[in-house]
Amino acid sequence: MVVGFRCCPVILWLALAAVLGSVLGLGEDLDRPLFGPPGSPIRLHESDPGLKKALAFAEDRYNRGSNAMHLRKVSRLITATKQLVKGIRYSITVEVSNTQCKKSTMLRTCDFYPEPQKLKTELCMFEVWDIPWQGTSTLLKQKCQLRFVLLILCVCLPFIWQESVQLLGQFKEFMVKYNKVYSSQEEADRRLRIFHENLKTAEKLQSLDQGSAEYGVTKFSDLTEEEFRSTYLNPLLSQWTLHRLMKPASPVRGPAPTSWDWRDHGAVSPVKNQGMCGSCWAFSVIGNIEGQWFLKNGTLLSLSEQELVDCDGLDQACRGGLPSNAYEAIEKLGGLETETDYSYTGHKQRCDFTSGKVAAYINSSVELSKDEKEIAAWLAENGPISVALNAFAMQFYRKGVSHPLKIFCNPWMIDHAVLMVGYGERKGIPFWAIKNSWGEDYGEQGYYYLYRGSNACGINKMCSSAVVN
Repeated sequence: MVVGFRCCPVILWLALAAVLGSVLGLGEDLDRPLFGPPGSPIRLHESDPGLKKALAFAEDRYNRGSNAMHLRKVSRLITATKQLVKGIRYSITVEVSNTQCKKSTMLRTCDFYPEPQKLKTELCMFEVWDIPWQGTSTLLKQKCQLRFVLLILCVCLPFIWQESVQLLGQFKEFMVKYNKVYSSQEEADRRLRIFHENLKTAEKLQSLDQGSAEYGVTKFSDLTEEEFRSTYLNPLLSQWTLHRLMKPASPVRGPAPTSWDWRDHGAVSPVKNQGMCGSCWAFSVIGNIEGQWFLKNGTLLSLSEQELVDCDGLDQACRGGLPSNAYEAIEKLGGLETETDYSYTGHKQRCDFTSGKVAAYINSSVELSKDEKEIAAWLAENGPISVALNAFAMQFYRKGVSHPLKIFCNPWMIDHAVLMVGYGERKGIPFWAIKNSWGEDYGEQGYYYLYRGSNACGINKMCSSAVVN
């Protein structure tokens, strides 16, 4: 579920700051560390003796520095944490209000004003450094907000608190599911902010999607759009001047069947993972050749993407490449080794290709029609197809048939190469079945389903295949 916040961003992050630490301990023991290793902040209950002492000290220093006539006291504790830092550092957020006692009086009890307008309540944040074994305390920081800010907070806080806790719960689940570890509290804070922004983007995609897709938290939810693009996508695909002309594919012999899926016919290897490397072009082409080799020789081999990353001098390894170049490079090399003989590392290395280990080869390559009906007919007749598309919506895709608005998925800005393995319909929605290269924990067991019939996301712009005679 996607979280939407209804109050002002400044107040939102004030509330988030108060609960951020609970990412790894939400709903658990209050004395659990909030985040990270020993020495991290620990959330406190108002009955904690050390906190009571720190509050009394902060209250005293506050009153000494105040020009107010009346003594002011803590009227409500909002949040409190302690951290072991050569002593104990307390971080406290409270409401401070007027009592009926004047500073000059020495009364044991001081009641608050019953009239709200006389309370003059402030929201204060204190940091107190206490060194118990030396018997010393120091007020490191004091910051109090004006009453009108507090009034805004009083209106918004119930919503913010509930939704902040919900957001942090989602972030906690995300970290656990995808084994995310951050180097520092600052980095964790930054990733939480990115995670929140990505949830809002996913919510927007969800509300405007024309298909049946579900968007939300994925393993890429803590990455900015720029980080996602530079790490996993392929900017060279949209540079049309770099594309090598390919001969057109021969026309198909008959119309496309209603549906087709090469997974059902043994022509598709298991989903692979390109890792943090923009080598999707290699996975797309290798997947196509695996299918072509199977259809000609009856054996499904898992072939080597790393050979292309290392030995294709026409492309740029993890910085991107073009299927048309990859076919040419394979022809020049003389073929492909298997995944077992030339295993994937996810970064460019010295070319270690050995002609004696060639397990499959190609004779040429062809470019397909840009008409989706003809693409479907060719696929059903000839095997899985190397294709490319605009992958913006894919960062947030979870399942279903994705049909983003064109504004989110410019067909001319294609940046990811994949393998089209089939097509069909789900509840009346036509789709392309697309094998991705981001592991089986992406989408539907590693697959992305895209709307078929509107050239969505530029899926028809760069369709090609190797030819095995």
